Amino acid sequence: MVILPNRTQGKKLLKSINRFIYRDPKQAGLNAVFGNRDFGWKFEIIGLIGFILLWMAAAQFIFTRHEFVQFHGFLPGPTFKALLAASQESRFWVSVFASLKRILIGISIAAVIGVPTGILVGFYPRLRSLSYSPIQFVRMISPLSWMPIALLLFASFESAVYFLIVMATICPIILNTTIGVLNINPQWIKMALNQGASNFQLIRTIVIPASLPYMLTSLRLALGVAWIVLVPAEFLGVSSGLGYLINDARDTMEYDKLMAMIIAIGILGFLLDRIIQKLQHTFSWSWNE
Repeated sequence: MVILPNRTQGKKLLKSINRFIYRDPKQAGLNAVFGNRDFGWKFEIIGLIGFILLWMAAAQFIFTRHEFVQFHGFLPGPTFKALLAASQESRFWVSVFASLKRILIGISIAAVIGVPTGILVGFYPRLRSLSYSPIQFVRMISPLSWMPIALLLFASFESAVYFLIVMATICPIILNTTIGVLNINPQWIKMALNQGASNFQLIRTIVIPASLPYMLTSLRLALGVAWIVLVPAEFLGVSSGLGYLINDARDTMEYDKLMAMIIAIGILGFLLDRIIQKLQHTFSWSWNE
C-alpha cells in the first residue's frame, strides 16, 4: 500500500529531488578527475589578443600582395577605423537594433514552439517515435532553402526573415530539450511516482527544472545558427540590419566597412552568448539554495 504525502511533505520531497538535479558542475565530468581549472578572464584576453594577431598576420600576408591591393580594407587598421566611424552614425545603430530584434523575435518564436515540443517528445515514448523521422528530415534541410517559400508565404520581407530564423533554430531547440528530458535520472521519476505524482506534476516539478540547462544550451546553439541565417536573410529586401549593411558595402566595394560589419556581428553574438551563459549559471544554482 502506497501512502500518499500531504502537500507540505510532497513539496519537501520534490525540493530534495531538485537539489540532486542542480548539483555543482565542478564535481561532475572531467572536472571530477582533473579538478576545476578555471583560468579566468586573463586567459580569455590572451586568447582574444592571439586571435587578433593571427588575423593581422594572415591579412598582412594576403592583402598586401600586389594582386590583392584593392582589398586592403580587410586589414585590421582600416577595419577598426571603419567600425569606429560607423559607431558614430545613427544608421549603424538602427541596423544593429533591427538585427537584434529579428534575432530575438525569431528565437523567441522558435523557443515557444520548440521547448514544449521537446519536453513532450522526451516525456512520451510514442510521440518520440512518431516525431523522430519528421524532425530529422526537417533538420537536414538547409535553412536558406526555405527562402523562396518564405517569399511566397509572407507579404512582408520582415515576416519572411522571422520565418527563416524559426526554421533554422526550431530543430536544435526541440532536440536539445528532448535530450535534457531523456537524461533525467529515472530514480527521481520513480520517487515522485511512488508518492502519487501525476504526469503534469512530474513535468512541472522535475522534468522542466532538470532539463532547463539543456534548454538554455539549445538557445545558445540556436543563437549561432540564427546569425548564420540572418545575414543572407537580410539580403531579401529589408532596408536595415547588419546583413543589409554588408550587402551595401559589398556593392559599393567599401571593404573596410564590410569587414567592420562582420566584426560587429561577432561582437553582438559574443555578448548575447555571454548573457545566456550567465543565465545558465544563475538557473543552475537557484535550485540549490
